[in-house]
Amino acid sequence: MSTQYLEKSGLPTRFAVALFPGFQALDVFGPLDILNLLSKNTSLSLYILSSTLEPVSTRTGTTGHTTSQSVVPTHTFTDSLDDIEVLLVPGGSGTRDPANVKEVIDFVRATYPKLQFLLTVCTGSAVAAMSGVLDGRRATSNKRAWAWATAQGPKVQWVRQARWVTDGNIWTSSGISAGIDMMYAFVADQFGEDVAQELADASEYVRNTDPNEDPFATKVENGVR
Repeated sequence: MSTQYLEKSGLPTRFAVALFPGFQALDVFGPLDILNLLSKNTSLSLYILSSTLEPVSTRTGTTGHTTSQSVVPTHTFTDSLDDIEVLLVPGGSGTRDPANVKEVIDFVRATYPKLQFLLTVCTGSAVAAMSGVLDGRRATSNKRAWAWATAQGPKVQWVRQARWVTDGNIWTSSGISAGIDMMYAFVADQFGEDVAQELADASEYVRNTDPNEDPFATKVENGVR
């Protein structure tokens, strides 16, 4: 990638992702790979957060997977990290257990007022809804988990027909792969459309650039009757 991206003052450069057992792999790795490529030409920092410094698996005893991956955190939720500008909250089967995501919920609630941006992927929006920070906001979530996810935030203005939704400094995406489109859109919004497109081209990825284009919102198997 030959283009040297211009550093602009005020742009977010300090990112963090909040992990829990049973997080969805692509919810995390898709957006983070975009940031990895972006960091070749724009200096970024990234914290990997969890309850402990033990490796965090995509699998739990109830997820039903026979294969999994684990990620080693760099910090815990109790570390004093006051410089996070963008927090990414993934979804996954692990969100269904309130005890499993309690520390994530508490961290989102405590940290949100200090953030420039909160980004959620899939049922990560349900976790954010449980924290209360989505009350009165527009948001979306995974369509196959729609009934459960939306029940976690009765005061949220849930938008079903959406690949991703932006409301102020909160970005929420639909299920799993939608997080990739949302992150490209976020990069375009903050660093420029040319930067986002070059990153997508480098990954040989065909972007969905329309946040309202969501073919999964009307599928019968996703709860539509």
